[in-house]
Amino acid sequence: MAKENISLEQLQVLAERQGLDALALMPGPNLIHSTGLGFYLAERPILLLLPVDAPPAMVLPALEADKARQAGFRAFAYTDEEGYALAFQQACAVLELADARIGVEALRMRVLEARILQRYAPGAELVPADALFAETRMTKTAAELAAIRRAVAVAEAAFRTWVPQLHIGMTERAAAARLVAELLTGGAEALAFEPIVCAGPNGAHPHAVPGDRAFHPDDWIVVDWGAVVDGYVSDITRMVVFGTPAGEMARIHEIVLRANAAGREAAHPDIPAEAVDAAARAVIQAEGYGPRFVHRTGHGMGLEAHEPPYIVAGNAETLAPGMVFTVEPGIYLEGVGGVRIEDDVVITETGAETLTTLPRAPFIAPGTL
Repeated sequence: MAKENISLEQLQVLAERQGLDALALMPGPNLIHSTGLGFYLAERPILLLLPVDAPPAMVLPALEADKARQAGFRAFAYTDEEGYALAFQQACAVLELADARIGVEALRMRVLEARILQRYAPGAELVPADALFAETRMTKTAAELAAIRRAVAVAEAAFRTWVPQLHIGMTERAAAARLVAELLTGGAEALAFEPIVCAGPNGAHPHAVPGDRAFHPDDWIVVDWGAVVDGYVSDITRMVVFGTPAGEMARIHEIVLRANAAGREAAHPDIPAEAVDAAARAVIQAEGYGPRFVHRTGHGMGLEAHEPPYIVAGNAETLAPGMVFTVEPGIYLEGVGGVRIEDDVVITETGAETLTTLPRAPFIAPGTL
């Protein structure tokens, strides 16, 4: 991981301030951020149990137990033959979790683990603690920001290498596969998410999935992709055109481009996140396309492609130096196509820096002019 982990003692202090008796962390970004430990989440339940007044313990398969012990945690291990019931029962008893208020990850905890806690910590109340974890992760350190910069550089280099490979008749799915290959051979350790490569009318759906539609002359293609480097993500959207940009789609691109610039220019410390959304949205509304901008202006990013802060109306959370998020206004016309331009931004002491460097004009696919 790219940063020094937040200490478990800091998590204990935050949890106690919120009236919690313990935290329960699933395998995933919050566990990685607080311990540096990554696990494969499958049918074998794994939990880090962190009382506010006692050392942490982990319940996990015996084959993973050494990882917990090497990190200095007490391990309640179980084998496939034994099953996990006794290990969880012992852990909950030793840590005195009965009747406790346990902070859990509402966006990540499965029914399986929730029912285990409710069974073996009788009377326990499971309390969503996502805001607590967001507080520890929203402001990026210099090392985290450096990892995001590397993820941006890898994603941009892959895109530049990929665009010349496109041709009329290639399918969205084939093009997406080539972009994945460029990312993984170009330095990405993983994909930030499955790339969106959707052309023509398919581009009218913000989260369209690449399919078997072949590229046609004059197609506008929405390309949304990102890389993971050192555990941290990038998230970028650009437009590619087969032909000369013209007509309504070119007009829409110009509007979205101005909205993107307005959002990025509005980003400053000490303003509410919703102010960035309002600035970008105002440009699109003024041109009569307000109802066609159907999603928020942006979202935070770091260990996950979507995390706080969310750049959306109603979010009065104050932006602060070190917060990283996307600015990605879009206009979508059903049956015609869509345009989205997405950049990654970090709040600085005096304003904001745009981390993405690719030109925002439409990229012209080869052999089409």
